[in-house]
Amino acid sequence: FTVLDTLTSMRGILDAAPSARPDLLRDMLAPTRDMYRYFPGEVDLASMHRQSFGFPLEGADPQLHNALDGMAAADVWRRAESALAGAAEVLAAADPRLSVPDITVLIVLGDPTDAHFMSEVRGTSGNGSVTGFITITLWPTRENLDRIEAAVVHELHHNLRYAPGGVVWNPMTVTVGEHVVSEGLADAFARQLYGTPRGYTPFALDHLDDDGVFQKVLTGLDVTGMQEFAAWVLGDATARRFGGTPVGLPTGAGYAAGNRLVDTYLAATGLTAAKALHADADDIIAATR
Repeated sequence: FTVLDTLTSMRGILDAAPSARPDLLRDMLAPTRDMYRYFPGEVDLASMHRQSFGFPLEGADPQLHNALDGMAAADVWRRAESALAGAAEVLAAADPRLSVPDITVLIVLGDPTDAHFMSEVRGTSGNGSVTGFITITLWPTRENLDRIEAAVVHELHHNLRYAPGGVVWNPMTVTVGEHVVSEGLADAFARQLYGTPRGYTPFALDHLDDDGVFQKVLTGLDVTGMQEFAAWVLGDATARRFGGTPVGLPTGAGYAAGNRLVDTYLAATGLTAAKALHADADDIIAATR
């Protein structure tokens, strides 16, 4: 695991003149460029940063400096690296055939001026879907700092589930059910290592016991077309944010439903989330249906 020293880089960006910041940001993000290898055309890393709730380059400097100091005091980068190393050992022990690739880890301060980021998704966003890369964007609330380990191992579970030789994510045929199950499995793995509530993605917590939300998500599990996934997995507010069509679900609905589906499957099979890394989504869903 290569956990990039983004603390030093972000401090350097905020200490620089505003005109110099975009290029310094691109330099910081350059090691993750290959994350976007499937995108058509050239990707501007600074634009991707803005679209992914990354910290603003102007207008909130004192707040951002204080937040970075809080992340440094919480030892976020070392804790993330230690958690990933331990989680990889657990996954490898569960499946001795598992190959863990080199993984670059990017931890970035989020945007405190973005109301959707701060309220709807509680200041946290992660991406572990592209083999070899994990990104975490966060605002250092007490909740988010307390669960940094859980956040990174959640993304590691995704990373290895979809690594070569694992589950194939075909954009043309993948279903909402696969996405929902993957979030449930990743949370279950984080809970396996760090318990509750730390192992749950925060914005899933409000709907874990909501039977109406659960039943609604079940009706969408066979939907295909990744443009539809935001509403079914993350909820209507995120769908609206990214140009999707709402379906009548609150934020985190798919995560909450995924946890319930996976818990039923793990209880029925006696497997751990580590052992179920490559479990078939249809089998997991069938345990409930």
